[in-house]
Parts: sequence; structure tokens; C-alpha cells
Amino acid sequence: MGFIGAHGVETLKRYRYSGEDRSVVAKYVLQPFWSRCVTLFPLWMPTWLCFPTFQITLTGFTFLVLSALLGYIYSPRLDTAPPRWVHLAHGLLLFLYQTFDAVDGKQARRTSSSSPLGEIFDHGCDALACAFEALALGSTLMCGRWTFCFWVVAAVPFYLATWEHFFTNTLILPTINGPTEGLMLIYVSHLFTFLTGAEWWAQDFRKSLPIFGWIPLPFLSEIEIPLYVIVLILMIVGAVIPTVRSNVSNVQEVVEARKGSMALALAMILPFIALLAGVSIWCSLSPSSIMRNQPHLLVIGTGFNFGYLVGRMILAHLCNEPKGLKSGMFMWVFTYTLPFRLCMKSRMLLESIASGTTIFSLVVMARIMPKPAGP
Repeated sequence: MGFIGAHGVETLKRYRYSGEDRSVVAKYVLQPFWSRCVTLFPLWMPTWLCFPTFQITLTGFTFLVLSALLGYIYSPRLDTAPPRWVHLAHGLLLFLYQTFDAVDGKQARRTSSSSPLGEIFDHGCDALACAFEALALGSTLMCGRWTFCFWVVAAVPFYLATWEHFFTNTLILPTINGPTEGLMLIYVSHLFTFLTGAEWWAQDFRKSLPIFGWIPLPFLSEIEIPLYVIVLILMIVGAVIPTVRSNVSNVQEVVEARKGSMALALAMILPFIALLAGVSIWCSLSPSSIMRNQPHLLVIGTGFNFGYLVGRMILAHLCNEPKGLKSGMFMWVFTYTLPFRLCMKSRMLLESIASGTTIFSLVVMARIMPKPAGP
């Protein structure tokens, strides 16, 4: 049956989603707002359309695609300032995405149309959204090739949260989390940039924040550090590292309770690490500077591979088929070595392939090809 074996089909029928959002902002501010928004969607919506509640999820995802498209039109390399109204559009579109992403689940429960397929579609769109919003943020921060780093900052907690969900069977969003407070900070940043201009983020942080000009930093006095680099460091230290530590701790607790192997649990992260390493090596070897000249192609192509990895892990969790997870997710590692083998053959070939179109087409094809599932 393609990706799902007989055991997975039976398990899928018994699956029930379990999640908890501990965010105070979501509980007292956004949840009441979302509860009112869901009443704007008619109850007959799921039965009238082919895919129950999927149209809400897909519409929300389309907002981010449009946001990234605006960034591409007005700042193809993400290193020039787009018109200020683009930042306003980025903020509003991200807010709409967050709203629709929250409302689709409420509509599914409201119409009794919840399903495992809806979960994998919803989280799959969220995984792809990391790439498209990273590009929108890149145009706002005017950070050029650093946009890929912002995608990594979004992708790492997302993948680790999915990994944790695989073991704990409950998706827990902590008191401060990315889908709530994280997105709020980003669309507030978009709206703030509408007032200040993107150059504010790209100039030296001491010019953007003069208060730091009074602090003696002799080892940095001769180095110009854009403000977006400081923002990136703060995101890593203040958000990514604590989240990852929490994910690993929660998984370790479950694995030890089941008397399992933590080494095998950590091995499930290897495909994602290989993805990051492969893209990083590719970018460092690319004489056409793909990260600088084609950031949209790079981030979107990598984002689709990331979406595949997330989707396979979610599917393995829904079907309780870790065997397919171990075999299928590592297949792409071999296909991802193709560009490096080709690059070693000819510099001219490397220049033609560095745009990424051919390579990512091959990789995506390898991702979507069904593989035999176990019994």
C-alpha cells in the first residue's frame, strides 16, 4: 500500500490526536479570538468541499506563499530594501496564517471531521511554512544569505518537537512557544519595519541601538555587526537551545521509562542533520554562490526536503511503523550526494547545476516515489 503497511492501516483507524498549548497568551488572548473566528466558517463547509477543513489549512499556507512571492519580486536576493508596504503585507499575511492554522483544527472538531490525514496535512503545511516565512523575514531584515540561518532556527525546534511527539504521543507547546509568541514577535517585527525601513536591521547594531554605543566592546570596535546577526544569536540562545534541551529531556524520560535505547532515539534525528550538512557543504562548494544569488531557490528546495522528513516521521507515528521511518527517510541521503558527484566532474557542469533546479527536482522526485512498506 505504498507508504503504509497492513499494520499501519489498522493502527491509523484507532489513532486519536493529543495536544496541549500551555501558552498564557494563547489561552487568554488568542484562543477567545480564534473561537470567534471559527464561527465565521459555515458548518456545511467540510461536506461541500472534497477535503474536509483542508481548505482552511491550505488557504492559510497560501498566505505565506504570497508573502514569500512579494519578497522575491521586490528583493530577489533579499539584500535590498523592498517598498515599506511589503513589510505591512508580510505582517498581515503572517497573522492571517497563524489565525487560519489555529482555526482549522477548531473547525474540524466543530464539524466532527477530524482525521489523521488532516493532522499530517496540517503539520506538513506548517513544516513548509518555515521556509516561506523565513524568506519573508529575510526580505524584512534584508539579511541576504543569512536567511538560510533563520530557516534553520525555525526548522530545528519544529523537527525536535515532531520527534518528541513521536515518543510522548502528545504535542506539548510550552508557556512560550514558536507557533504563538514566536510568530507574534515576527509579525510585530514586520509591522515595526513598515515604520522604520529594512535598513534599520541591516546596519551596525550600534547605529540601530545607540545605547550599545556607550558600552565598551574593544574586541568588536573594528567589526561591523548587522543587527540581524544579533537577533539571530538571541534567537538561538534564548529560544532554540532551551527548546531543544526540553525536547531531548522529555524524550529521554519516556525512553528510560520504556527501558529503550536513547541512542536509537537520537538516531532518528540523523536524517535532518544530514540535510543541514549536505546543504551547507553544497553552499560552500558552489562557485556560483547559490546562497547569495538564489536564496529563494535554496531555502524552498531545502524546505521541501524538510517537509518530507517531517511528513515521514508523522506518518510513522500515526501508523506506529518506525520500520518505514528508518528505511525511507535515509534514502534521500544517497540522492543528495548526487550534486556533489556531478560537481566533481566538471566546473562547467557545476556552474549550470548550481542554480539548483535540476538537483532539487531529482531530490523531490526521490522523496515522493512510494517505497514498499513492511507487513
